Amino acid sequence: MSLPEATIQNGTPEAGTAPLMELQGIKQYYPVHRHLPIGPRKIVKALDGVDLAVRPGETLGVIGESGCGKSTLARVMSGLEKPTEGRVLFRGQDINELKGAEKRDMRRNIQLIFQDPYSSLNPRMTVEELVGEPFAIHSEIAPRAGRRSKIRELLELVGLNPDHADRYPHNFSGGQQQRIGIARGIALNPQMLICDEPVSALDVSVRAQIVNLLDTLQHELGLSYLFIAHDLQIVRHISDRVATMYLGKVVELGNYDDVYDHTGHPYTQALLSAAPELRKNDGTDRERIVLQGDPPSPIDPPSGCRFHTRCPLAQEICVTKEPEPVEIAGTHEARCHFAETVSER
Repeated sequence: MSLPEATIQNGTPEAGTAPLMELQGIKQYYPVHRHLPIGPRKIVKALDGVDLAVRPGETLGVIGESGCGKSTLARVMSGLEKPTEGRVLFRGQDINELKGAEKRDMRRNIQLIFQDPYSSLNPRMTVEELVGEPFAIHSEIAPRAGRRSKIRELLELVGLNPDHADRYPHNFSGGQQQRIGIARGIALNPQMLICDEPVSALDVSVRAQIVNLLDTLQHELGLSYLFIAHDLQIVRHISDRVATMYLGKVVELGNYDDVYDHTGHPYTQALLSAAPELRKNDGTDRERIVLQGDPPSPIDPPSGCRFHTRCPLAQEICVTKEPEPVEIAGTHEARCHFAETVSER
């Protein structure tokens, strides 16, 4: 798959811009089912003290291995799950405290694009019914009289033939199904799209097309994205900033170029070194870092720095003391006791 060099057509949002969405001290814990009602109940710490912000018009990419908490982050941020602790703010208001019309408006403005387009589309509904379903709830966006023309406009906007609106999801390819999902996602003119690995289930040949579509829609409609992905080449193309997650925590955060050129956390270094396209395109001799072992269980995470059991640079302090965020440059920070040293390697 070939993607053009990453560009930000309208410029990265200023660091001082008020966040559109903000997570403050988010924890999401799940009790583990017990077969016997004895002993202490174990807890899965899917998110454990996450602070993030997404500014208007920007894309915040989120990377990390499976099980690090990315999809839980998407569910909490979209309001599908209420966090165990902490606040999710949309335009300064806690989404879990909203009622009535304010909650309805929040629901309209925060939409999800799912990983598997086929599973997210009702196979018994036509494309017209699928894309038009949000209007049945929010009729003020598209009154019944003009609903059909609005649906056709949306299909054209995402690159689908409006004449195929009477077809069913199984009549379309995976990439076309995801375009249907995107049309549903933007139907209500939202401000925030949460994209939970929107291209990982697609054929490699169509991933770039979907990413470029999302990029175009962002600039045309003024959308903000939380973009979760495994493919770091795609994250590099679409993201203004990137957050690295490990075992429920954000371990590095900053503008993509800063994170890539001056990586402050060994885990981010390992992820970037594992992407052959990035190593090939950056013109450097970035060393391939192979992590040993699997990530520890979020039920019983390691003491101190959670990455110390796999980190090639781990010292005694990493075992005993959890690192605080270290500022590397500007808004670029990493949770590593040796972040400044790592960023100079």
